[in-house]
Amino acid sequence: MVKTILSVIVALVLTVGLRAQDSPGAKIPSVKIKNVAGTIVNTADFGTTDKPVIISFWATWCKPCIQELQTYHSLYPEWQEKYGASLVAVSIDDARNASKVAPFIKSRTWGYEVLLDVNQEFKRAMNVNNVPHTFVIQNGKVVFSHSAYSSGDEEELEQLLKKLTGKQ
Repeated sequence: MVKTILSVIVALVLTVGLRAQDSPGAKIPSVKIKNVAGTIVNTADFGTTDKPVIISFWATWCKPCIQELQTYHSLYPEWQEKYGASLVAVSIDDARNASKVAPFIKSRTWGYEVLLDVNQEFKRAMNVNNVPHTFVIQNGKVVFSHSAYSSGDEEELEQLLKKLTGKQ
């Protein structure tokens, strides 16, 4: 009986510890991954200032992800101008499909940074289970986390950007 109780407690503690990146206030982990140009990027460098950084995990095979990123694409210039926000799209396509990402984004003229998380290290470090999954990072910490996408979610995101930056 004591072993069972201890096992449950250990499992709960581990679960809470592993979910730390999903919770507001968690520090963004340091993972080195490449952008579509092949340059290595350290994820800990995102959102180190008071300017918000939107990080969206996605995949080329994920229809809601593409819908979300297309919507963000149309709003991104305004978000940059009004709130100083930047957007980073993190592809979780595996090594077999990673070569499809650059032509995919080029055909859509997405004007934000795209990273390739082919080994899914950053995905695991941020505790992303399903895509799309969006985070907002500010001053090196997670201030927002949202999984899935429905039309209108971008309005909630913009309200958060207004709140974070104090701009209407």
